[in-house]
Amino acid sequence: MKPSLYQGLNARQQQMLEHFSREGELRIAALKDTYQVTEMTIRRDLEKLEEAGAIKRTFGGAIFVGKDIALQERAGILTEEKAKIGRYAASLISTGESIFIDGGTTTLQLAKFLPPGMNITVVTNALNVAAELSGKQIPVLVTGGMLLEATNSLVGPIAAQSLVSMAFDRAFLGATGLNIEHGFSNSNIYEAEIKQTAIRQASETNILLDHTKFGAKVLVSFVPLSGVDRIISDQWPDESLKLACREAGVRMEVAN
Repeated sequence: MKPSLYQGLNARQQQMLEHFSREGELRIAALKDTYQVTEMTIRRDLEKLEEAGAIKRTFGGAIFVGKDIALQERAGILTEEKAKIGRYAASLISTGESIFIDGGTTTLQLAKFLPPGMNITVVTNALNVAAELSGKQIPVLVTGGMLLEATNSLVGPIAAQSLVSMAFDRAFLGATGLNIEHGFSNSNIYEAEIKQTAIRQASETNILLDHTKFGAKVLVSFVPLSGVDRIISDQWPDESLKLACREAGVRMEVAN
């Protein structure tokens, strides 16, 4: 793998790289639908990703060739933007709260910016979030469940059931895509189930996502626009999405 080449990818190609790292294999037809661009544009994107050593093109699609380091590679994409989002999200949390943080490279940044010894309780299904909080003297509860290697997250019925008896002041969730019709979406059905459960158990739901997710629609819609309280990103979306958020009663906030 060649992380230095990843820095030359445009926003759509960076998002596509994350998509491949989650799914392992994607078809051109599905990519056209997700990113709303022409087949020629998708083919150029795939060529760029192959040159970077991230994928191998196949007939009608491509496969991800770095699955064993997927999380680490995603962590190196849009690092500054994700750090801004995480720092901003951390500033919203008050002493005494119970919060849920799910898996992902942006939600991990939230854990990094929680100050040591903060009087809160964190529940998470993400092993990397738990590891980040280790040694910070913050009580952490980790769900059980089946390990999803691509995101280092615990999913499945055991993970979902462990959340049902809990109540959170705030949930902080990532998303793979956001558009007006499909709402917030994720490329893995098992992760989507955990997100839906956490939303039901939370008094306030916050979605943390960078600007490359705007307009994208991936496999599973886990909540409509109106089903969350706040979106935290590094940039404003286009006017149509901004208006849709306002009409749905969602606070859109940009981390600076």
